[in-house]
Amino acid sequence: MTLGTVIPGAGAASGSGRLHVPGRSAGNADSPEPNPVTDADLVYFTSASGYTGRFAAKLNRPSARIPLLTSAPTLLARRPYVLLLPTYGGTAAQPGAAAKGAVPKQVIKFLNVESNRELIRGVIGAGNTNFGENYCLAADIISAKCKVPVLYRFELMGTSEDAATVNQGLEEFWTHQSRKPA
Repeated sequence: MTLGTVIPGAGAASGSGRLHVPGRSAGNADSPEPNPVTDADLVYFTSASGYTGRFAAKLNRPSARIPLLTSAPTLLARRPYVLLLPTYGGTAAQPGAAAKGAVPKQVIKFLNVESNRELIRGVIGAGNTNFGENYCLAADIISAKCKVPVLYRFELMGTSEDAATVNQGLEEFWTHQSRKPA
């Protein structure tokens, strides 16, 4: 199994899931902002409402947030990860059609980086049952396009039971992944 592209100047992996910003020091404030990198096995996007971020915090595990602003440097994953994301209330052109705009633009930008796309192993969807058939649609779209499983779906910020189920499921998932042949 490939662990992705080596990122020049990224430094040693800390394994903590914290972001490491290569080339960043107090003395180079004029240089373009470098891409942040992560070793976390959970990458998430949360909108300004913060619902998905609150759920990620309930998991109490190393995670990395995809930047809110599409103008911000793109997060780069350095190891396999599961993606946690909300579904935006996209609109379908006709009943039964897939909603446009369900996947946040920031997530599209993140997955348009080939190394990020190669490292995704699964997806967890957040949604609102008021979206009807579009509930957690972003997870379904990512699953189909990246050929990875939807591991779990939860509503809004999720419950403590959802968080416990996801934590247990992620432990089992990563244990199983580590036993797969390279």
